[in-house]
Amino acid sequence: MSTVSPSAAPNSGAANWFSGFRGVLAGEADAWLFVLRATLSLFITGWLAMRLQLPQAGTAMLTTVIVMHRQSGMVLAKSFYRVLGTLIGAVAALAVVAAFPQQREPFLLVMALWIGACAAGATLHRNFKSYAFVLAGYTAAIIALPVITTHPGNVFDSAVARITEVMLGLVVSAVISDTVLPVRLRDNLRNAVRNQYANFLEFVREALLGQLPRERMEQQHLRMVRDAVALEDLRSAVIFEDPEARARSLHLLQFNQGFMAASTSFQSLHHLINRLMRQEAPVAAQALLVLYRPLGVALQSSPQELPADALAARIRQVRLELPARGKALHAEIKDAAQAEDFEVGTGLLRRFSQELESYIRARGQLLQRVAPSKGVERVRFVRGNDRAGAMLAFVRTTTTMLLLGAFWAATGWQMGANVMLLATIFSGLFATAPNAARVTSKVLFGYIAGLAAGYVCAFEVLTRMDGYALLVASVLPFFIIGPYLTTRPKLALFGLGYTMALVNILTITNPMTFDPQRYFNDALSQIVGLGAAGVGFALLPPAVGSRWLRQRQMAALRALVRLAAQAPLPGLRHHFESMSSDLVHQVVAHTVPGSDDSRSLLAWALAVNETGRALIHLRHDVARRPLSAALHRDVDDAVNALAAFFGQPSREAWQGADIALRRASDAARADTEAPEIARQVLYHLRLVRLAMVDDHSVMAAYIVSADAPKEGVINAD
Repeated sequence: MSTVSPSAAPNSGAANWFSGFRGVLAGEADAWLFVLRATLSLFITGWLAMRLQLPQAGTAMLTTVIVMHRQSGMVLAKSFYRVLGTLIGAVAALAVVAAFPQQREPFLLVMALWIGACAAGATLHRNFKSYAFVLAGYTAAIIALPVITTHPGNVFDSAVARITEVMLGLVVSAVISDTVLPVRLRDNLRNAVRNQYANFLEFVREALLGQLPRERMEQQHLRMVRDAVALEDLRSAVIFEDPEARARSLHLLQFNQGFMAASTSFQSLHHLINRLMRQEAPVAAQALLVLYRPLGVALQSSPQELPADALAARIRQVRLELPARGKALHAEIKDAAQAEDFEVGTGLLRRFSQELESYIRARGQLLQRVAPSKGVERVRFVRGNDRAGAMLAFVRTTTTMLLLGAFWAATGWQMGANVMLLATIFSGLFATAPNAARVTSKVLFGYIAGLAAGYVCAFEVLTRMDGYALLVASVLPFFIIGPYLTTRPKLALFGLGYTMALVNILTITNPMTFDPQRYFNDALSQIVGLGAAGVGFALLPPAVGSRWLRQRQMAALRALVRLAAQAPLPGLRHHFESMSSDLVHQVVAHTVPGSDDSRSLLAWALAVNETGRALIHLRHDVARRPLSAALHRDVDDAVNALAAFFGQPSREAWQGADIALRRASDAARADTEAPEIARQVLYHLRLVRLAMVDDHSVMAAYIVSADAPKEGVINAD
């Protein structure tokens, strides 16, 4: 019988309705607070620019539009990189004009090359770092293009004026976003850290309670990749907003690297046990399940119930007891191959428990009021970039600029500089968009609407007003439409185009001038410039999201095994983990979830992580205690064969790697010069080979079937 009275149902429905209504109101409140901050930034900047008698107050006001964001940390980060880009662009403009003061054709050629190089640089960086490259090209254009055909000698004055105007817009935007009901990005960072920690420990607890299917593990790997990249993206932005986050930046990096290391080791351990469980007599697998059961018991308390230091102490105690418990379980295994498999798993469990302890302690340090500075390893998150995509952006942008420059030179159109300027802005701004032509078209529609609103505002309203207060009152109803639309996901691009067009076409100065002929010339040039950028994207689309780039990124992911095999050891583990996560994240972002491409990516990512980490640990062990010359040669051959297979997968390459692994394993078993280190090497090699002969993994397509009856595929030696 139900314990809920009949009258409770309507009340419950009303409560749900009220809760949903409150959520809508909260979202609307956030949107209008953003509109308020954007409006204050725009008009305070304009007022100050006029009081300071800057030549183009509109440039300063447009700057506030370009850097506007709902969260203060993003505005500060955007402003910081805009400052860098502005200064670099100003220096470039001075250099180009000084080199070709009265030679328009060479000037246009070099300027096109510079803008193309900036667009290429934007594709090689994430977040607002790419924005610095966009601004370096845009600033050079806005300084140099207007003076090259009139008074080249005024380029320095132009540079000083543009820098001053841009800096004013940046300072006002930063102050307003940080003081007027700010939305702190640091809260998102703290939630990301808390959720990453809780979700990972919950996943480990769940996995230790029973066997997870491979599909679930692959999906969890994808989630962990997203968590790692998202945390790094947040950290790189919050350091501009929050002094505490800036002071703990290294701790956050160490925490994130610890997460990636522990998750990779746990996946390797889980896959090893699954492979061993598929044997006819899974003695080693059953022994490993018994061995890591105390670890599951230690993790039964949730992160909210047990402090990080206490939980880390539990993990440490389990880790210290592993050798004795492992020795007892090993003695019960009679089969030599099964005993080797158990030793491989024991080593993985020891590594995972150590990394898990370090990860939990890193979480504890983040919770301390004063985080310790000693013992914090300097690490960095390395991105996986594709230079071919950057070269494509360079060719497209440079070609677009050259064609527009040639058109300007041939026609002598007074607004030719404006055409190039708008094309410069949007060619760089959308160089990393997966469907840049479509994005540009959406912005173009908004831009046209903004130009129309600008005409009504300028010639029907502002011509009847006098004074800055009335100017604000006149522009305000037209302006607030744009920032509000940017808060709606489906209309954000339209709103961006509308806002930029409105502020750009009004060209607010002191005193204001109203010239309809110039308005239509200016509007036409801006539409042509934006349209030219869109045509460039349509004829030569960005590589982002394309199958061609996805295949290159997959090749780069597999090539990480070669990196693990051959790169210098200092910092290699962190380099490998972060680059792997970034590459997987890039491919997944443009892959349909659940598709064949997505499943193939996740399968390869797991194989690369498992093999790469094993090779890195193998190389570390060999570096600490040298091998005999003969064994060292066989191990090198096996490592190189693995790198060759992952670089260019094929059945022949798989067979070559398999033969090399077996030869090196036999040599390690027979080695008598340094049996202890040879045994460690054997465990690394066996772990890799068990992964290579796993016919439930991505290797199934490459395993040579003739070897299967002799090797048994799983647990073969």
